[in-house]
Amino acid sequence: MFNEVVDFLNGIIWSNWLVYLCLGAGLFFTVWMKFPQLRLIKDMVHHLVSGGDSESGVSSFQSFAMALGGRVGTGNIAGVASAIGYGGPGAVFWMWAIAFLGAGSAFIESSLAQVYKEKSDGEYRGGPSYYIEKGLGKRWYAVLFSFSAVIACGFFLPGIQANSIATAVENAFSIPTWGTGAFVALLLGLIIFGGVKRIGKAAEIIVPFMAVAYIIIAVVIIVVNITEIPAVVNLILSHAFSARAATGAVIGQAIMWGVRRGIYSNEAGQGTGPMAAAAAEVSHPAKQGLVQAFSVYVDTLFVCSATAFMILVTGMYNVYDQAGETLLVENMPGVAPGPEFTQGALDSFMPGFGSIFVAIALFFFAFSTLMAYYYYAESNIAYMTRDIKNKKPFFFATRITLLLMTFVGSVNTAGAVWALGDVGVGLMAWLNIVAILLLAKTGVATLTDYEAQTRQGLDPVFNPKALGIKNADFWETKWEEDQKKQKTMEDAG
Repeated sequence: MFNEVVDFLNGIIWSNWLVYLCLGAGLFFTVWMKFPQLRLIKDMVHHLVSGGDSESGVSSFQSFAMALGGRVGTGNIAGVASAIGYGGPGAVFWMWAIAFLGAGSAFIESSLAQVYKEKSDGEYRGGPSYYIEKGLGKRWYAVLFSFSAVIACGFFLPGIQANSIATAVENAFSIPTWGTGAFVALLLGLIIFGGVKRIGKAAEIIVPFMAVAYIIIAVVIIVVNITEIPAVVNLILSHAFSARAATGAVIGQAIMWGVRRGIYSNEAGQGTGPMAAAAAEVSHPAKQGLVQAFSVYVDTLFVCSATAFMILVTGMYNVYDQAGETLLVENMPGVAPGPEFTQGALDSFMPGFGSIFVAIALFFFAFSTLMAYYYYAESNIAYMTRDIKNKKPFFFATRITLLLMTFVGSVNTAGAVWALGDVGVGLMAWLNIVAILLLAKTGVATLTDYEAQTRQGLDPVFNPKALGIKNADFWETKWEEDQKKQKTMEDAG
């Protein structure tokens, strides 16, 4: 009965309308801003490594690492495998498409998070709830998003990450899932009880290490099989656009699964990335918007593509029909779509190594995502309780709940936790994308202002009043204080 309810909800939330909304919104932002994903790549990288942190905020790189930690997770290994398994090889193209277009959505939502951020309890807070309330003036809508984010990040999504870790570790080392679940929950507790600064520091170390190591291994496998790459690219493109792919997977499947798993992985438009973006110490909102847009590229165009090419170049995958019952392609008898595809790809290249490496990679990937999930849940708890002086009991309850769901997810079935995760991701995406479309003018104005200042050779700073942006209280105060300091210095000079 429970599974039927979850499937029913997924059928409503993940209808074709959400797929069209995600792709359409990304295209809309991209065209309006004149393809910043291509024009401003140099700026993205520059702001990624420049700037530092402060007592109230983390550095741009730490914020990038926190957001990338949320993006780079199980979706990059198990998610890519399920996209191929249920959508055919053509799903990979649609993952690329939603990443490219989604970078535009990521810029808008992350810039808006910076524009409307607040300083609460000595730390920067922001995200969809803040820009919905301040930008749209819809408190009820903001609370609805926060509630959905807490349910998704605190209850539904942790189980996916924990389950993938436990399954991969069991396959590689024969350690029972409950043992892995308990260890992950304990280690996670040591970090999240240290607050956002400790999460940022941990992500800064873990994320670059895991992403680089994984991509290096993938590149080695691809280079060894370099003669197969043209055939793999042709396989992806032909299955992405054919009315009925050679595998029998219809184009609708490829689009649905590519977009669904692409959004789950890179989180563009989902509303989670902006929460990390708001925590950054920057002089202009567009700077962090560009950094977060770049994180979508790293997640999907680099890490997801690495997984996809490993799986396809080695042929270690199966493809199911639209109902998910009949096998259309069976290269791995008895293996369901999941991390086993990636383990099989690596084992075909280095026998006995695949299961171990994927288990280790999944641990780091998924663990960093669990850290990000806690931060996202905490940010929304902080929003809903901001009128309450003592928030510590609410934060404590959130931490305990997430740790409990991490353990429960590790011993649950993969299908159940993925279905719940899809409900959470889809609900947040609906609420957030509608909001950023309504606030698109403000988001685009930040980019226009940023580019106008850079053309003058200036380090961009932000004055919301000059752009006609209201309720950007933090930036209004900061602008006034900076002007007073500058005048004092001029008078003293």
